[in-house]
Amino acid sequence: MNKPVDSFETTNSDAGAVATSAREGTQGRTFRESLLAMLGLFFVVMMVALDQTVVGTALPTVVAELKGFDLYAWVATSYLLASVITVPIFGRLGDHFGRKYFVVASIVIFTLASALCGMASSMLFLVLARGLQGIGGGMLVGTAFASVPDLFPEPRVRLRWQVLISTAFGIANAVGPSLGGFLTEYAGWRSVFYVNLPVGLLSVYFVWRHMPLIRHHKHEGPMKLDWIGALLIASSLGSLQLFVELLPKHGLSTAMALLAAGSVASFVGLYFCEKRASNPILPFDMFRNPALASLFILSVMMGFMMFALLFYMPLLLQGGFGLSPNAAGMLITPLVVCITIGSISNSRLLPHVPNPAWIMFTGFALLGLSGIGIATLKHTTPHALVALYLLGSGLGLGFILPNLTIFTQETAGRAHLGIATAMIQSLRMVGGMLGTALVGTLVNHLYISRVSEGLQSMHASRWLLPLEDPQILINKAEQGRLLAQLHAAGQNGLDLIEMARVSLVSSIHVGQMLSVAVAVLAVLQLRRVPRLQLRR
Repeated sequence: MNKPVDSFETTNSDAGAVATSAREGTQGRTFRESLLAMLGLFFVVMMVALDQTVVGTALPTVVAELKGFDLYAWVATSYLLASVITVPIFGRLGDHFGRKYFVVASIVIFTLASALCGMASSMLFLVLARGLQGIGGGMLVGTAFASVPDLFPEPRVRLRWQVLISTAFGIANAVGPSLGGFLTEYAGWRSVFYVNLPVGLLSVYFVWRHMPLIRHHKHEGPMKLDWIGALLIASSLGSLQLFVELLPKHGLSTAMALLAAGSVASFVGLYFCEKRASNPILPFDMFRNPALASLFILSVMMGFMMFALLFYMPLLLQGGFGLSPNAAGMLITPLVVCITIGSISNSRLLPHVPNPAWIMFTGFALLGLSGIGIATLKHTTPHALVALYLLGSGLGLGFILPNLTIFTQETAGRAHLGIATAMIQSLRMVGGMLGTALVGTLVNHLYISRVSEGLQSMHASRWLLPLEDPQILINKAEQGRLLAQLHAAGQNGLDLIEMARVSLVSSIHVGQMLSVAVAVLAVLQLRRVPRLQLRR
């Protein structure tokens, strides 16, 4: 590992360029100045988190109006693809040039792209606008999260201020689904994207006005940018994302094999390119540090479990148990709210625990135990018990999310602060891609197989086509039309629907047990994380 750089520049837009040390740069700011700078990051994080939660609620209405169901998944995929590529690139650029102007630029891009999404006249236009929005979101994630240790190098102080970031996530996750449904129903789906505009304006004001520009590197001359490394990162992560997204639909076809080979070749080329680069955008010497490598692996595992849970829990409650979206949202609320509660509790506990890794151990253990409980849920399970399992999952995530970032920042040192923080965020998204794809493929295969077997036993195999998509269990209008057709054909439609629900529940149970297995592996991986002392 390179020796951490302790000195850096601080520049404020109001006071001009001022050179100072890390200690002077933080202790010289008053509480008010620190609060106003953090409010800028608070609104930034809230804008990104709010967008992710409200858009999903509006998507069925969007597709109904714009008529492009074949591009339905790409509304999310284009955003995720663009953000996964840009996170590590701008994380490294922020280390060299300072993060303030990148944060401002990313807010502007994200806000303008949100306006374009609201003006979309076709699904293709919306997908392209979401891709532009993903570029802004990736820039934000790659720079905004690393701005917190810039402002507060002392980890104990940083833990207290990190609560603002966790609170932003908690508020967005708690109100997002309900706000999305309310806006879609009473103001139209376009308002779901326009809600980002006032939050974006607030973010720009606070960041531009109150956030200092902090540079960790001084260059005597112009720095040569590693454009080849940036292109190889885009190629490797982009092809990996496409492979994971398209695999469930196309299987291991020749095209999928070529896409996987292209991703592997790009990763190999990236490794050799970065070894020769004078200023590598992705310094591979980070991976020689066993502690950092373990934290990166844990981030992938955590993303796997988190996205698999958030993506399939609503399907279990609505499709499997027949709950209304409002009732399902109420049951999921403990999950998203307890992420914030866990993060706040973590900031209080961490300085007083002899080995801080124990808190992450508790978090993964809670995720595993809650996953076992979720895998036993039935439609007769009391709602209080369902909420309890989700509460445990939320607390577990709250104990893991901030600690992965804190541990990585403390282990990487100042020279690699931005890229290490960006890698944690980026690898979490990669884990989420793998989680949704692998669990999705497993659930989809098991569901179709069990529905087919059930229909054969009921001598109703000709009804497989309308029942093989579990959305029929959620869409009441389509379900009503199917029941009418079944009744006209002399078939007991309610029995077929119930059989499909049972098949879906059992399939999601198997998918959740896959997440439990990942939680067990994560607990074993934690043994490789060394004891971390929060130094002053």
